[in-house]
Amino acid sequence: MKTLVIGASHKPERYSYKAMNMLKAHGHTVEALGRRARHFEDWTIDEGKPHYESVDTVTLYLNPKNQQEYYQYIKDLQPRRVIFNPGTENAPFEQALAKEGILAERACTLVLLSTGQF
Repeated sequence: MKTLVIGASHKPERYSYKAMNMLKAHGHTVEALGRRARHFEDWTIDEGKPHYESVDTVTLYLNPKNQQEYYQYIKDLQPRRVIFNPGTENAPFEQALAKEGILAERACTLVLLSTGQF
């Protein structure tokens, strides 16, 4: 299952970094998208709006204001679901995703993985 982390960071103290590593440890294919392209450890963080094939889940680590530029991009990826991690909740975008048939889930990726609910 492929997961796209939007708001990815190379900083170990950031939740997006922790989520990327935990997703990988649980056997998920992870794509990472951030403000700047970076290569570190075994990771590549892409920038812009690259096309990814077969994205099952998008997990957001951007505040609602910074999500706006990704609205159409995320819809065009046609993921099964978008996870709104704590602090990223965005009711208008969640409603727009639901109209597209995309599940909008308010949850914590780290907790979902830790409890086997991902």
